[in-house]
Amino acid sequence: MAFIDEMKIEAAAGRGGDGVVRWRQEKFIPKGGPSGGDAGRGGDFYVQAVRDVHILSKYKAKKSFSAERGEDGNNKSLHGKNGEDFFLELPVGSIITNIVTDESWQLEKEGQKILLLKGGYGGFGNEHFKSSTNTTPKEWRPGAEGEKGTFKIELNLFADIGLVGLPNAGKSSLLNTLTNADAKVGDYAFTTLDPNLGDFYGYVIADIPGIIEGAAEGKGLGVKFLRHIKRTKMLAHLVSFENLSKGSTGMMKVYKEIRKELAKYDKKLSLGEDGLSEKEEIIILTKADFVEDEKIIAKKVAEFKKLDKKVFVLSLFDDKMVKKFRDDLVKILKKK
Repeated sequence: MAFIDEMKIEAAAGRGGDGVVRWRQEKFIPKGGPSGGDAGRGGDFYVQAVRDVHILSKYKAKKSFSAERGEDGNNKSLHGKNGEDFFLELPVGSIITNIVTDESWQLEKEGQKILLLKGGYGGFGNEHFKSSTNTTPKEWRPGAEGEKGTFKIELNLFADIGLVGLPNAGKSSLLNTLTNADAKVGDYAFTTLDPNLGDFYGYVIADIPGIIEGAAEGKGLGVKFLRHIKRTKMLAHLVSFENLSKGSTGMMKVYKEIRKELAKYDKKLSLGEDGLSEKEEIIILTKADFVEDEKIIAKKVAEFKKLDKKVFVLSLFDDKMVKKFRDDLVKILKKK
């Protein structure tokens, strides 16, 4: 199923039911009087947060949603039933914007509900208009229309760790190894066209599609996916030993390329202290099996440790190395 992270919908709260004109027709009561009941109000329209990042895909074929209409009034002075409220389930992290009014809401935690549109009031039946001077009213009132709106829904993923790095740094492979995700893996750039999520002992890890130089200006996959790491608690920056082929400074160079793009994005959105470049970060030097000389690996680890960040070396073909990294990562997350 294709990943969808933004969409536009037409939404409507329920219309109120209509009041009715009815008369009491009971034996031995020839002048029974009015008995038309009031109508029910229309259902309200809500959005509700669920922990399912793929749920927008369910709405791909349907972009119009509405709450239930209120029931009309009944005879014998019976009120019509209120319409059922409608709850549109959206992923945690969704931003809902009214395209006409520009009013915006955010779903930040599972189970959160937000009222977007109010249902219309139910109309009055003729009994409502009965008085000492109007004993046989024929007046009735129709129900009011429910509120309507056109909304843009944009998903900004929430995750405990966001995996960043140049294309082919090994992000998808690492996600598959650590979690139950089934992210697509291939030996070419931009294998990941959509963000992938995985569950790591209850923590959420997000594999963000590859970032290249100029991503903040829209190059490559651009800001479409940069915004998905805006709400992560920490970043795991993957740098592949394959980049040694670019020269002795290759690995640090590609690391700084990504850092530069994150800083540009922060500036573009005026994120300041909440920006991507300010998040806590660990560095993972991937594809260690690419290097046979352990002295080279040790030299690179020492170089990156000068950045005063936790540095890990990883080869997904080395089970002991993977186990140690898993254990270390759990300890880091538990301290947060």
